[in-house]
Amino acid sequence: MPAFDRAKESLEMRTFSIIAYGLMAAAGNIAGGLLVSSRRLGQATLRYLIALGAGFMLAAVFLKMVPESFELWPGEPIIPMTWLLGGYLLIQLVEHTVAPHFHFGEETHEEAMLAQHAAIAGVSALMVHAFFDGVSIAVASLVSPQLGALVFIAILLHKLPEGFTVASMMIAAGRGSRSARRAALMVGAATMTGVALVIIFESFEFYSRPLSAYVLPLSAGVTLYVAASDLIPEVNTREGGAKISFTVFAGVALLYLAELLIESFAH
Repeated sequence: MPAFDRAKESLEMRTFSIIAYGLMAAAGNIAGGLLVSSRRLGQATLRYLIALGAGFMLAAVFLKMVPESFELWPGEPIIPMTWLLGGYLLIQLVEHTVAPHFHFGEETHEEAMLAQHAAIAGVSALMVHAFFDGVSIAVASLVSPQLGALVFIAILLHKLPEGFTVASMMIAAGRGSRSARRAALMVGAATMTGVALVIIFESFEFYSRPLSAYVLPLSAGVTLYVAASDLIPEVNTREGGAKISFTVFAGVALLYLAELLIESFAH
């Protein structure tokens, strides 16, 4: 097979993988919304999912996304770290300025979400999160298939709690189950929007740098905020003690195991 045809086939397979990852991540949002509206998943299960996802995401940021960002900027570490900080501060701005009532997990302080505008602001914040989830999945997959798979797993682990959150806020605001499911669908659609935009602009260059050189560290900052400022405080303020802490550590170990499995599959 000619080299051009092989490259074209590789690009098509990579695009297919990105779309598949995005669809599965979006499905996690929708499933979370369905579960909270029917109460089929207990709070204890959700809490352990959040803890596992937090550990995995922290490991993915520090062991994979940041090192890969440095490789995209050889000899210029300050640039990717600036973009990382920008991603972190962007979500800080959205959550605590645009939507100050927002937090992860199943909503238990319903009095804070009774106002319609607060619920809408919370959904908007989650849509921003979800958009960058899709961006992170797509950009990481463009950098390397292995990184893409690991970032996908990291994001998938918090997609169910994310769907729980958005549905819970709508119910707490006095909306019915239909509105809760619709909100979860909107968050899932935001994930796919992030994926689609990266695919459309994947060949875009800025100052002779590929899109991934800027967006990967930005996504790392967003992921770091979600893990360290949303998920970890959420599990630390609930009952669970040592079991929750070990679940966070298990999430870190899961990254290593997932990497081994991906390498074995690749070989």
